[in-house]
Amino acid sequence: MFRNQYDSDVTVWSPQGRLHQVEYAMEAVKLGSATVGLKNKTHAVLIALKRASSELSAYQKKIIPIDKHMGISIAGLTADARMLSRYMRTECLNYKYSHDDVLPVSRLIATLGNKMQTCTQRYDRRPYGVGLLVAGFDDQGPHIYQTCPSANYFDCKAMAIGARSQGARTYLEKHLNEFSASSLEELVKHGLRALRDTLPNELDLSVKNVSIGIVGKDQEFDILGETETATYLTAIESDEKRGQPVGQDVQQDDHPPQDPPADEGPADPRVSTAMDTE
Repeated sequence: MFRNQYDSDVTVWSPQGRLHQVEYAMEAVKLGSATVGLKNKTHAVLIALKRASSELSAYQKKIIPIDKHMGISIAGLTADARMLSRYMRTECLNYKYSHDDVLPVSRLIATLGNKMQTCTQRYDRRPYGVGLLVAGFDDQGPHIYQTCPSANYFDCKAMAIGARSQGARTYLEKHLNEFSASSLEELVKHGLRALRDTLPNELDLSVKNVSIGIVGKDQEFDILGETETATYLTAIESDEKRGQPVGQDVQQDDHPPQDPPADEGPADPRVSTAMDTE
């Protein structure tokens, strides 16, 4: 009945030095649908997998614009994300009103981290159960930031969060050196391929369940429509179809033709096992 006596309050430490309520909030992020963020020298891209609660409902909104130079994608509780996005919009408006300029991305993330950290040290609050990927562009160039319910935030070259996001992170790590020199089109293709690795085998990417947000130099933050999204999805499919025969030809050429084996008579019977236990 009393499974854990140290998780009843966010301010209670366990003997191992852990805050279980904060860890539960981080688990909520892992249950949200996956989202990917990556950048090159001029642009930052967010690609999110939209999920519908049932066949009767529309797909949940996953990418939220904050200002003309910034947007976020979410993984976790959407209600908490709405609260944080409204706070970020207010901060951008106040800075614009006071300084007549856009708010630097790093300063907003630091302020957001302080707000989220307050919920980890007051017993009357619970941690925000949502993780954010923030894409922005300012005088320092493009940025991809990740925030956690523990109030930690990281400046990333590329990142993926959400359910089954380990496959996307593996793809991003494998192609990390290609992103900085990639064009915007190639950058979006890399993001779609990484996001596709988070899907089960029976599902595939489509214009209904994919959302793409782009911000960069001389380009305000924009969420692409279904027409532009379909163009990118068609492009990665055509690239794979063109590359498949080439890979097969190379594989066949690596092995020179061999003479057929000599007739040595019938082979000895082999015992087959139903299941390998090792």
